[in-house]
Amino acid sequence: MTTLIIPGYRGSEKGHWQQQWLLEDETARLVEQDDWDNPVLCQWLHVLEATLAETPGAVLVAHSLGCVLVTHLASRPSAAHVAGAVLVAPADAERMAVQDSRFRSFAPLPRHKLGFPSIVVASRNDPYMSFNKAEALAGVWGSGFVDMKNAGHINIESGFGSWPEAYILADSMRRPQQDFRAQRAA
Repeated sequence: MTTLIIPGYRGSEKGHWQQQWLLEDETARLVEQDDWDNPVLCQWLHVLEATLAETPGAVLVAHSLGCVLVTHLASRPSAAHVAGAVLVAPADAERMAVQDSRFRSFAPLPRHKLGFPSIVVASRNDPYMSFNKAEALAGVWGSGFVDMKNAGHINIESGFGSWPEAYILADSMRRPQQDFRAQRAA
């Protein structure tokens, strides 16, 4: 089963755990946007959907604004081809859109069940989304939730180069959906 790596704004720089994943896992594929510095939701969705059409049943591993992209994908027909998603350090596109017009197309954040298994991974001191908002959105999206304590934005700056735990989270999405539902009910 393919893993689609979905970076956020400006992509994932060299040494970032997503870049490490691409180097270490030959089945992983980068969802390569045309313009990482000027995010436009409809353009980014088009690229993600085209990649997903080539790799149906993929597990999505997103970071920051990439998480927001995945939550917008959830309301589209192509979401039926998603096996599951790991949403690491989602960005608060609503707050970002107020500060910078480049992010307006990503706001508001979707507030509905995603329709596929998912896990939100959040930090208590992430500068791009409050912990409480991330936890509340995980509940709205029907996602599992992982509290990373004080891990910043879970990127290079906060010490996350190689991150083996991310593989464990993605592997949990590879199980049949009924297993995931049983885990959430427990």
